[in-house]
Amino acid sequence: MGDAALANASVVIQYRDSLSKAVLKNVLVLAIGLSINYINASLMYTFCKHQIFYSNPRYILFFTLVVNDMIQMSVGVILFVVSYTLYRISVLSCAPFILMAIITTENTPLILACMAGECYVAVCLPLHHARICTLRRTLLLIALIFTISVISALPDLFVTLASEPLDFFSSRIFCLRETAFPNPLLAQKRDITYIVYLVLVWSVIFFTYFKILFTAQTASKDAKKARRTIVLHGVQVLLCMTIYAVPLVQDALLRVFPRNYSDSLFACHVVVQMLPRSISPIIYGVRDKCFRKYLKHYLVCRTAPHGAHCT
Repeated sequence: MGDAALANASVVIQYRDSLSKAVLKNVLVLAIGLSINYINASLMYTFCKHQIFYSNPRYILFFTLVVNDMIQMSVGVILFVVSYTLYRISVLSCAPFILMAIITTENTPLILACMAGECYVAVCLPLHHARICTLRRTLLLIALIFTISVISALPDLFVTLASEPLDFFSSRIFCLRETAFPNPLLAQKRDITYIVYLVLVWSVIFFTYFKILFTAQTASKDAKKARRTIVLHGVQVLLCMTIYAVPLVQDALLRVFPRNYSDSLFACHVVVQMLPRSISPIIYGVRDKCFRKYLKHYLVCRTAPHGAHCT
């Protein structure tokens, strides 16, 4: 196991929170996680109840993002609570959770980039939208996203299986990516992957935003809405990609404030893992007129309206 991973884990164990602080943090994380997952579950239910959304690539990508967010949120909350209740768990129990967290984390910016691309086609190439953004291509794109993320995550498992002794997998660790997959080469692979994602996704975000900005000179209502949506996607990507800087930030905080390292982990978890998950409901649950028309009836326990149409 790498020295940095050992140091981080040992500091977390050494400077555990008081009972009152631990309870407060867990209650906050559970409250935020359950609230966001409840809203996202309402969005999923709304999508599944109405076939009008099934053939629209925008809503299919959104549904995929919501499912991905719910998995990531659930895994994050479980690991957070486990870190306080059990402290250490076996590597065999920790690794599947970490793999799911890696896959869903890497999925998010890719899905957002595809959603920005769909916005660009809808506004700048409206006559070709139906031909380019077909249902089949959307599903293939989603399958490609998950395939890329799985292929990116599996080397962590394979390298660990090849490089660690058998007794490592039965040992108990503080469940972090660095402790479950401690080979130093994997940290380098992670950094390279993050840099590539950063460059590619931000290139797509900037390209689509400025294309919409300069192409839609008519300043139509749809064009203005699309520009605002791209900006929100950019904010969401920015928040999601702060996870790329988390290892460096945590290492710096560990050196400067070792006794408050658990507070640093808590703040990073809320800002990086939970806050971005709250933006999707705002973009489509509040701003999208069609989705809002159906969603509000479920949130107030009413029957969905009949004859509503999407524009």
